[in-house]
Amino acid sequence: MARTALITGPTSGIGLEFAHQLAGRGHDLVLVARDEDRLKQVAAELEQKYAVHAEVLPADLADRAQLAGVEDRLRTGTPPVELLVNNAGFGLKRPFLANPVEDEQQMLDVLVTAVMRLTHAALTSMTSRGGGQIVNVSSVAGFLPRGTYSAAKAYVTTFSLWADATYRSQGVQVMSLCPGFTRTEFHQRMHVRRESAPSWGWLPVDRVAREGLADLDAGKRLSVPSRRYKLVTAVVRFVPTTVLAKFQGVGRG
Repeated sequence: MARTALITGPTSGIGLEFAHQLAGRGHDLVLVARDEDRLKQVAAELEQKYAVHAEVLPADLADRAQLAGVEDRLRTGTPPVELLVNNAGFGLKRPFLANPVEDEQQMLDVLVTAVMRLTHAALTSMTSRGGGQIVNVSSVAGFLPRGTYSAAKAYVTTFSLWADATYRSQGVQVMSLCPGFTRTEFHQRMHVRRESAPSWGWLPVDRVAREGLADLDAGKRLSVPSRRYKLVTAVVRFVPTTVLAKFQGVGRG
């Protein structure tokens, strides 16, 4: 039987690339996003191209009732989900006080609350079966003090490292994937120009997903695609926070 992977945010960017690469490995998929029509289109494309089954599960992860439906799929759904990819997310371009607090709350709900609750649901099911894998897509931004997006991603990274250390003995691997700037629609949706980051910083999305899956296969708990971003994350640990706060943020795609 094919393994089943549930991916949040699979209609574009890193999530879509994960869907293609996992389907290429023969995984059946559960696709979770707000846009049902787009989900159905992506599901049909994946089924036709890879001869896998792609289940569609429309949900707004900022809506607690809709999020609960995804949690139920992870806990008790059939076939069981053996790989969870928590990928859905978005960013806010303006500074903290320039944003309505409800916009900040919605971002926190998607980047932190949804990741925590879906990980809890997946761990509940996976530990009872004695196996499974979870990839929480974080960001190199989480290593930098750059506003609430970075703070949310810092949570995801630390939470994932803790979860892996705690539940690996019960057969579940939890990995934090921390990409830097990635060529997707992420920054375009924020109305941030590609030129706002140095050209050397942009990674192709297929490379990010490929290196992430390779690190997952290797049993790693932290994946930072590319040597350049591994260097960034190593260096920032020795730079004072006051200096880092002035650095232009490095975000995922």
